[in-house]
Amino acid sequence: MGGYFGSYALVFALLVIGVGIVAGALMANRLLRPSRPTVEKLTTYECGVDPVGEGWAQSQIRYYVFTYLYVVFAVDAVFLFPWATVFAAPGYGMTTLVEMFVFLGFIALGILYAWKKRVLTWT
Repeated sequence: MGGYFGSYALVFALLVIGVGIVAGALMANRLLRPSRPTVEKLTTYECGVDPVGEGWAQSQIRYYVFTYLYVVFAVDAVFLFPWATVFAAPGYGMTTLVEMFVFLGFIALGILYAWKKRVLTWT
């Protein structure tokens, strides 16, 4: 397989092989697993509490806001570790220091905005 389209053919062949392996594993699992459904096994189960009422419930929006804030802090931490390794490299000290303070400034603005909107208060 040579040439420009040979590379695409190789990728397609590997994709077909990968899908075949996954499909074969799922089919083998379905054929080999025991199947004895009972009423107890088909009942909804959540944390040891028997289901009561309907399965639909609303959740408060503040939980999603806390999730978004967690993602912001996680992204911040992800960028801090590589910065710490590059900061010690010769010739990158002041440049990386300024860039990191700009990045931390944007993060601080986001936290300040959340604090001003009273998102960080738990009621």
